[in-house]
Amino acid sequence: MKFQSPGDIAFNLSGFSVYYYGIILAIAIFAGIYAAYYLYKRFYGIKNANYIFDFSPYIILLGILGARLYYCLVNFNYYAAKPMEIFDIRQGGLSVHGMIFAGIISLYVFARIYKISFLKLFDVFACGAALAQAIGRWGNFFNSEAFGIPTNLPWKLFIPFEKRPVEFMNYEYFHPTFLYESILDLLIFIILVCIFKRFTKRPGVIACIYLILYSTARILVEQIRIDSVLNILGIPVAQITSLLIIIAALIALAFILKHDVC
Repeated sequence: MKFQSPGDIAFNLSGFSVYYYGIILAIAIFAGIYAAYYLYKRFYGIKNANYIFDFSPYIILLGILGARLYYCLVNFNYYAAKPMEIFDIRQGGLSVHGMIFAGIISLYVFARIYKISFLKLFDVFACGAALAQAIGRWGNFFNSEAFGIPTNLPWKLFIPFEKRPVEFMNYEYFHPTFLYESILDLLIFIILVCIFKRFTKRPGVIACIYLILYSTARILVEQIRIDSVLNILGIPVAQITSLLIIIAALIALAFILKHDVC
C-alpha cells in the first residue's frame, strides 16, 4: 500500500487557500474536546462537565500558541532568519510537546478559576489529547512531513522531491512515521478509555499513564524519523523531552498512588 499526498491545499475560497492541515486540525480539536466532555460527564457527573465547553476555546488557543512557540524555539535558527513565518501555521509547524506543556498550565489555571479538580480535568483531557493526536497526525501526511528513513515496505510513503532532505534526494519512498504515531495514539486512547473507570477514585493516574505511553511511543517513532531539527549530543530533542516527561510522570504516578490526591 503506497501513500502519496494529493497536495497540501484542499480548496481555494475567493483566492484564499484552505489547507488540509487546518481542516484536520479543526476536526482533531473538536474530537478531543468532545471526548474530554463525554468522559467527564460519564464518570464525574454533568454538573462541572459543561464548564469544559466554556473554557475550551481558551485551552485550544493557548495550546496552539504553546505548540507553535515550542516548534519555533527548536527551529530557532530558521525562524530567526525568517521571523514573519512564525505566524504562518497553515502549512504545519506545531509541536505536540509544546501543546502538552501549554495545555497542562492552562488546565491548572482554569481548574482554579472554576474551582474544579485539576487532576480530573487532566485525566479527561489526556484522553482527548490522545484522540486528537491520532487524527491530527494526518495533517502531516497532506503536508508531506514527519516521515522516516527511506524504505521499500508495502506501506511506503512517497515524498515529493522538493520536500526531501538534501541527503535523501535520490530516494522516493520513506517510512510513514506520521501513520505509525497515529496508530499508536489511537491505541493509547483506547487503552485509556478502557481503564478509565478503574481509576476514577485516583484522579491523575490516567494523565500520568497517557504521558508515559505517549512519550514511549514518541521515543520509538523518533528512532526512524529524519526531520529532527535539533539534536543534543546526537540525540533528537524530542526523545530527550519525552524521556524527561516519562521520569516526571512516573514520579507523579508514584505520589498519586501513595497519597489521596484530588
